[in-house]
Amino acid sequence: MAYFQRLSTAPDGGGRFRATEHTGGGWNPAEQHIAPTIGLVTHCLVTAGGGAPVQRLAVDILGVIGIDEVEVTVATVRPGRTIELVEATVTWAGRDVVRARAWRLAGADTAEVASSAEPALPARDELPAWDMSVGWPGGYIASLELRHRDVAPGRAQAWLRSRQDLVEGEEVGGLARFLTLADTANGLVQGPERRGWFYPNVDLTAHLFREPIGPWVGMDTTVSWGPGGHGLTATVLHDDAGPVGRVAQLCTLRRPAG
Repeated sequence: MAYFQRLSTAPDGGGRFRATEHTGGGWNPAEQHIAPTIGLVTHCLVTAGGGAPVQRLAVDILGVIGIDEVEVTVATVRPGRTIELVEATVTWAGRDVVRARAWRLAGADTAEVASSAEPALPARDELPAWDMSVGWPGGYIASLELRHRDVAPGRAQAWLRSRQDLVEGEEVGGLARFLTLADTANGLVQGPERRGWFYPNVDLTAHLFREPIGPWVGMDTTVSWGPGGHGLTATVLHDDAGPVGRVAQLCTLRRPAG
């Protein structure tokens, strides 16, 4: 089974989808983990663009989402032949719960100058297998295969892939599969100082300088918590060919009620 089943298709590239139990979240298994939804909006944005990839995705999380039917609508904010800004909105139970904007930039042959100074991530077989569901409940985390190590307090490295398809019976491009996993970064650093705290993220912004390849996503994640109730999770994304881009997540820090 997949994270979502399509119920209808809209001319704008969106449609209605039913979430499955594999979307269950880490903070509340009865609510959706935002990670599959980020993959879903990416899929809809790419579909609306005729398969053209996006280079920046900025997602605002406006509220929790039940494991239920959702609707995705897609609109063009700034049309253009070489630079275009598009937007996807996810609606659940009559209210907007996610809004994502993506920049789509025309490509060019820059292979002769392609480079990155980001340090290489250790190979997958150099990291031990890790059962993330020991610390996090929910169907989404249970759907992952991970290899992970703690590098230092506040920093971890991981390789992960999903055992589930994104949308049942649909061909999904590499970018949407890749970004389906991006939000997982916020749960990779698990030190004793974080026990007894909630730290959900209210957004996710991804900047990519090349198209990712393969099912595995590599993450080099650093977590910073400030003294005023706010945190930042910053991640360098990798695939088997090396670094791909970066993801940032703004977090609100809080203790459980009671």
